[in-house]
Amino acid sequence: MKRYDVVTLFPEMFDAIADSGVTRRALDEKVWELKCWNPRDFVRNVHKTVDDRPFGGGPGMVMKAEPLHQAIEAARQRQQQFEVVPQVIYLSPQARPLKDADVRRLSAEEGLIFLCGRYEGIDERVVQAHVDEEVSIGDYVLSGGELAAMVVIDAMVRLLPGVLNDGASAVEDSYSPARHGLLDHPHYTRPEVWDLAGERSVVPPVLLSGNHAEIAKWRRRMALERTWRRRPELLAGLTLSKQELRWLEEIKQSHQS
Repeated sequence: MKRYDVVTLFPEMFDAIADSGVTRRALDEKVWELKCWNPRDFVRNVHKTVDDRPFGGGPGMVMKAEPLHQAIEAARQRQQQFEVVPQVIYLSPQARPLKDADVRRLSAEEGLIFLCGRYEGIDERVVQAHVDEEVSIGDYVLSGGELAAMVVIDAMVRLLPGVLNDGASAVEDSYSPARHGLLDHPHYTRPEVWDLAGERSVVPPVLLSGNHAEIAKWRRRMALERTWRRRPELLAGLTLSKQELRWLEEIKQSHQS
């Protein structure tokens, strides 16, 4: 079982992944577990103050070191009861954006503690004392680290054995190693013909042919075309076969015409 603890001022937000979808099913099946720790619970003053004005002036408030320290230590001690030494992950927009390889690496850890900041951030001394890695889900700023933590947890949990009904689903995702750097190909399901506003939209005939070799070739070519159209920078570091290079040239010529 994977053990994930979260230090957050808003533990109720994590009901979104605890109560819904594949993450809930995996939670029920004890593939992973979730425990939230609110820094306010470690503050003794009547107002439960967890933030203060920044030294040196400036806008906003900064989360205080001691409540965060106490919450992280409580989470660490809980995991150590199970002989797990957890990494502490701080969700920060200043970090390098998360990649598929990072998700797979983190999902291999037996336990993690996610630290969710709020306001203008957290006291830097907490980062220096506790944080093993900073993680960003993109070059933009959210109101807090909770949504980012849920994104990372969801991405990790779906990779765990038995979570997805079809074990091949995660393997065939965009960005997975099995795709060799290409985005996923288009998908279709029933009906074969869909009438949309009086126009007939049909499934590509090759997918109905039963010829698995031709289907595989079509999917590979479509993955190449989708990658070139949507994320051409991903092609820069790839080694393509002669067939794929011919396809790519045909795709480019078709686009120009």
